[in-house]
This record gives sequence, C-alpha cells and structure tokens, in this order.
Amino acid sequence: MDAFSLIGPALRLLDPEVAHNLTLRALERGFAPHPKTADDPALATRVWGLSFDNPIGLAAGFDKDARVMPAMLGLGLGFTEVGSVTPRPQPGNPKPRIFRLPEDGAVINRLGFNNGGLEAARRRLEAFRKKGSARGPVGVNLGKNKDTADAASDYVLGAAALGPLADYLVVNVSSPNTPGLRALQGRGELEELLGRVLAALPQPAPPLLVKIAPDLTAEDKADIAAVALSMKISGLIATNTTIARPDDLKGAARGETGGLSGRPLFGPATAVLGDLYRLTEGRIPLIGVGGVASGADAYRKIRAGASLVQLYTGLIYGGPALVPRMKSELARLLREDGFDNIAAAVGADHRYSG
Repeated sequence: MDAFSLIGPALRLLDPEVAHNLTLRALERGFAPHPKTADDPALATRVWGLSFDNPIGLAAGFDKDARVMPAMLGLGLGFTEVGSVTPRPQPGNPKPRIFRLPEDGAVINRLGFNNGGLEAARRRLEAFRKKGSARGPVGVNLGKNKDTADAASDYVLGAAALGPLADYLVVNVSSPNTPGLRALQGRGELEELLGRVLAALPQPAPPLLVKIAPDLTAEDKADIAAVALSMKISGLIATNTTIARPDDLKGAARGETGGLSGRPLFGPATAVLGDLYRLTEGRIPLIGVGGVASGADAYRKIRAGASLVQLYTGLIYGGPALVPRMKSELARLLREDGFDNIAAAVGADHRYSG
C-alpha cells in the first residue's frame, strides 16, 4: 500500500486549499510517496527537440511557484509545468476558492492566479537549474496581473525573465478567473500579444505555446489555428478549465463560480484537441489536458492529436500511484494497436477515421 492510500482520505477531509498547501510542504521537504522506476521504452518521445521519458506531465496550477519540480518529476512524470506566474505577486480571489465534486471526479476553482510573482519563481528556477538534476523538461506558464491594463506587457516581462530558465513557455490566455483574460484569444488580440512576446524571447528561444479554453466557437478555433500557423507558434495546449456546467453534475458545489476541471471536462476538451489537430493539419505539437485520470484517457488524447498529455485533478483523486498505473496501461494500449512508440499513435483517429 502506498503512503497516499493512508493519508489521502485524511487530506480530503480538509479544506481543499489547505490540503494542497500541506501537500506542497511535504513534497518540498523530500516526502517521496512513490519511487520512480524505469519507463517502458515505447513511452519515450521527442517534441520540440526535447526528450521525454514518457508523455505524461503535470499541468500548470499545482506548482504555481516552482516549489516542487524535483518531487513531481520524481513521481515518474515525463515533464512538469509550473505557474501560472505573474510579474507581481498577487493573493488571488477571496477564499474559499477551490471546491471538490467527488461524485463527479471534478474540481471547481476560482483561484485567480494567486502566486508569489516573477522574482520568486525566477530564483527557484535558477536554483533548480544549477543543481542540474532535472529528470524531465520543465515548462513555465505565464499569466497577467489582474490590474494590468496592457496585458501583453506582463507576458513580455515573464518571457524575458523566465524564458532562459524554461524548457518551454506557455502564454495562458484561457483562465476563466481573471477578468477579460479570455478575450485575448480573439484573432487580433492574440496576434498582437504573441508578436510582442515572440520579440521579447531570449535567444536561443524556448518553444512558445498558447493554452486555450474549451469554451470556443468554431470560428474561434479556426482563428487560433490560423494565428498559430502563421506566427510559427511551437504548440497549443488544449484545454484550460471550463465555465460550462453539464446538467448531470452531482456535486453539491456544482453551482460555484469558477473553472470546472476533471472527468466532466474530458469529452469537451478532447473534442477541441481533435479540432485543433485537424485545423493545424498535425503540423503543430499539441498538449492534451482535461479530465485525464487513466492510461486509457491519455491514449485517447494521443489518438485525438496530442503529442503530450497533462493531468492535475486526476492526481487529486488518484494519488501518486496513478502515474505508474497510467504508464503501464498506456504502453499496453500502444502495443495492442500495433504502435511501437508514442509518436506513431499521435493523431491516429484522424488517419483511420474513414
């Protein structure tokens, strides 16, 4: 029995944000809930010239302040993503602001980019890089401060300061918890924002990705794909949390304001992922995120067009032992379908759809 099987139920009795902070402190202090073992060679892949032992990573939001990168890679994840980081520290929205929906395998959050700011994240990332013990790529997710009128200026600051320390950078324009942020996904707004960020990137420039929302029209998705292709953006992350509320949600907190993540997001997020793969003709690597809680979920994202997959809410309910289970299941599913590696399976649903 792994340690989380013993302490997980106790953590879930606590306020979700209290439980999260206790988990971060334990991981910072070296608590290792599950030893990393060697990955199946079939899971290895290369994206943006980076090597990944496996395609399963941690989504932004868990490690907002770059505090537990070694611990999360030590769980056996193929990569991790820190942030969202804003230039100035900010407390985020009033508490309570995280709500579990255990009956639905879901969470609603309205955190509002609470984080310690650019300088604190930069110091931790510098220390991490100096140790030179990274066991997987580390991405950095950038956000804007709530009260910044010129949104692009915040992303420019983040790109310039953290770009040299990131294996890849993410422009997050899709959180539902910062007023006006999602409007930056419009074609004109996105082109201007990305143009300024690209100009600010250090050289050699890290891959630049954009994280998008699941709540997009067909026109929105077509515009985002066109901008990504024309501006040579390195990748897209599909998707952030949703403001939609499926009718069959059972959790008592289903009426809370914020972004919904977890199992109910899987279908909509995977549909957006597939749309983007078709719209970009598979020319841009995609990261699939939203509702991933098993190896089968990860495999469905990969077949829909994801080169890499991320999870977060699944770990809340499944604990660290979920990671090795997912990897074992994913390797088995690859072989059952005759794929020798992850890259061969990416977008398979589109190739064999007719």
